[in-house]
Amino acid sequence: MNSRRSWLVFAVSVFAYLIAVLQRSSLGIAGVDATERFDVQAAALSSLAVVQLIVYAGLQIPVGVVLDRHGPRVLIATGAVLMVAGQTTLALAPSIGVAIVGRILVGAGDAMTFISVSRLIASWFSGRTLPLLSQGMGTIGATGQVLSAIPLSIVLHQFGWEPAYLSAAAMSVVAFVLVVLFVRNAPPGVVIVERPGGWPAALHQLRESLGRPGTQLGFWSHFVTQSPGTVIALLWGFPFLSVGLGYGATNASLLLTLIVAVAVVAGPILGILSARHPYRRSNLVLGIVFAMGCVWAAVLLWPGQPPLWLIILLLAVVAVGGPGSLIGFDFARTFNPARSLGSASGVVNVGGFLASFVMMLLIGLVLDAIDRANGGSGVPAELYSLDSFRVAFLVQFPIVAIGVVFLLLSRRNTRKRMHEDEGIQVAPLWVSLVRSWRRRRGKG
Repeated sequence: MNSRRSWLVFAVSVFAYLIAVLQRSSLGIAGVDATERFDVQAAALSSLAVVQLIVYAGLQIPVGVVLDRHGPRVLIATGAVLMVAGQTTLALAPSIGVAIVGRILVGAGDAMTFISVSRLIASWFSGRTLPLLSQGMGTIGATGQVLSAIPLSIVLHQFGWEPAYLSAAAMSVVAFVLVVLFVRNAPPGVVIVERPGGWPAALHQLRESLGRPGTQLGFWSHFVTQSPGTVIALLWGFPFLSVGLGYGATNASLLLTLIVAVAVVAGPILGILSARHPYRRSNLVLGIVFAMGCVWAAVLLWPGQPPLWLIILLLAVVAVGGPGSLIGFDFARTFNPARSLGSASGVVNVGGFLASFVMMLLIGLVLDAIDRANGGSGVPAELYSLDSFRVAFLVQFPIVAIGVVFLLLSRRNTRKRMHEDEGIQVAPLWVSLVRSWRRRRGKG
């Protein structure tokens, strides 16, 4: 545990995750190009991203069950192979139907990567290092968005569609080779936690994980924090910035890299806070959601063109939701035994992507409906106008609000279970702050 070999395994597995994020977000910089290449409208374009996320979310629980049975190495390697096939298919796709098949393969490969890497880190490291490395994994992996926003975007706009996506596929070939050569499921001599002997036992573990309030709390935490940033990074951010706000392709790509830059800073901070204040993790989640809601409301209600500083603030705030969503996996580790951690992590990871693909699809449908109401030209300049985005982005608010309600319910049940099982009583935040203030005042 925590050895030099552990750090090699960490580096290789996180590189594999970084490349998976590159593949996942590679469509985000090609929204306008894909609209013209396949001659489709917003709803059809959103289907490329939505079907990818549906596959990703739908496979999380099955992948978690397989992970508990077979370990992470084979899943990470298999995921890389699927992403090679998917990006190659997308590169050569002559129609939107074939492109969708490619994104399905990418979603399937991506689905096998994150929770496998998370489980791998938990097998090679121990102690208070784990929450920090979990955030580190997310932070480093998020730089895959930079690779798609800048180098891949340059290749796409300088050399064309096929070279861009074939080069992306080649990166997953590199990840596959490194994983096969250097990654193992656990350190030498370490006894791997007993795995379920068959599918009935594995499904029983899954039912147990689903029934734990802590798993549910992780699910809803992931649901409300990850989705707004994912919607921007994976699909609608580029058309919104480049066409809706008129910043152009180059500036839009540069602005999207801000999401990663902020996540790099916010990730370690949230990791430290999560490790030091384990009973206040849900308050961190709610604070992030509140901040995102306020800034989104300011952008959408701003009279006329929102100023650049406000757009930068928006991107910065939604960026914090990325590392913030990893708090959901801290809940999974805390409230589940090691033998079912894969299943629990799979359940949690469904949350944010479920919310994301619902938002993406609804935004596309609203944009098309507004375009039809205005004459149905389908021209990007009209389809992706600022006024249309103002209406379409409103769909985020009710979806996140539903998630917050269920988060509060699952938090109440989790705290009740903690009190019954361990005698731990978690007071409301305001009560805790008042007590802390009184203690400091008394010492003064």
